Amino acid sequence: MKCIAFSGGGTGGHIYPGLAVASSLKLIGNVRIIWIGSHSPLDRTIVEAAGITFFAVRSGKLRRYFSFKNMLDLFNIAAGFFQARSILKREKPAVLFSKGGFASVPPCAAAWSLKIPLITHESDYSPGLATRINAFFADKICLSYEESATFFARRTQAKTLATGNPVRDEFRTADARRGFAFLGVPETEKILLVLGGSQGAKEVNDLVRETLPVLTTHFVVVHQTGKADFEAAEQRRSGRYRPYAYIGAEMPDVLAAAHLVLGRSGAGTIWESAVCGKALLLVPLAGSGTRGDQVENARFFEQKGAAAVLIHPDAEQLRAKITRLAGEGRAIADMAEAAAQIGRINAVDAICALIHGIL
Repeated sequence: MKCIAFSGGGTGGHIYPGLAVASSLKLIGNVRIIWIGSHSPLDRTIVEAAGITFFAVRSGKLRRYFSFKNMLDLFNIAAGFFQARSILKREKPAVLFSKGGFASVPPCAAAWSLKIPLITHESDYSPGLATRINAFFADKICLSYEESATFFARRTQAKTLATGNPVRDEFRTADARRGFAFLGVPETEKILLVLGGSQGAKEVNDLVRETLPVLTTHFVVVHQTGKADFEAAEQRRSGRYRPYAYIGAEMPDVLAAAHLVLGRSGAGTIWESAVCGKALLLVPLAGSGTRGDQVENARFFEQKGAAAVLIHPDAEQLRAKITRLAGEGRAIADMAEAAAQIGRINAVDAICALIHGIL
């Protein structure tokens, strides 16, 4: 039985796409899958819930700015390298697939030191620091966007392959009728699904609160708030405003039922929406504290006609945009069709073909 190792973590965005690939590989049988991640309880919980053996190694945050914490994290990364190397020597995987994030660097370096073939994947339009480091060790660099190859040196570009972003099969088989039933909303209604990620997004949540009368005029608003803002949102619950702290297994069906999606532009949100063929109104995380990846993701979808983008909008800008989209006839439908074109790219199949080629 061949062993396939996965690495990545730190956020769900570095885990769920990897699980999409792992789930497809498990269908072929006669393979054993392991995951090497960080000591974050979130990483272990998500991976083990998918029935995959999880190993935690030490890792450090990769900062682009000077900090004394960088010195400590260098020791953590070095320790993680030797821990990952020990795991890989014992488990003997035929290949390591990395989904990025700071937790993936020690396992990728360890795989390279053991001459284990390495495939790494980047979800965002521009590669993060972890991917830039892992690219040195990788045999193949999978990219969500063909244009992203230009961020690498010319000799590294030869190792790149545009595959799209892996999305779990649940989104490709989602059923809008189940989504309407879960929400208790008639199928004749148009749903605005508001997403800020699993933890919510304060900017998005504040905008919804300030514009709620206009939003509910045009849509039934289904709002994933995150735990921090849920109690306040729950006090405004009505027949046309349905807040949820978090939507779990039902999310694919809820997304399938949506008419328009309002939210951040993390890779998971935009690619899952694209697979479901949903128009997007994006408020990307921008400014200090971010490398600008969400803005780049959003602009790509905007250029393809799949999204409208608002950077740090005020309430009046959101009101105007919602009113315009709702009143322009085919505007939302045209965006949805453009999103569906992007979503037809099946990254899982492309990545699994690369892995099969090594096995």
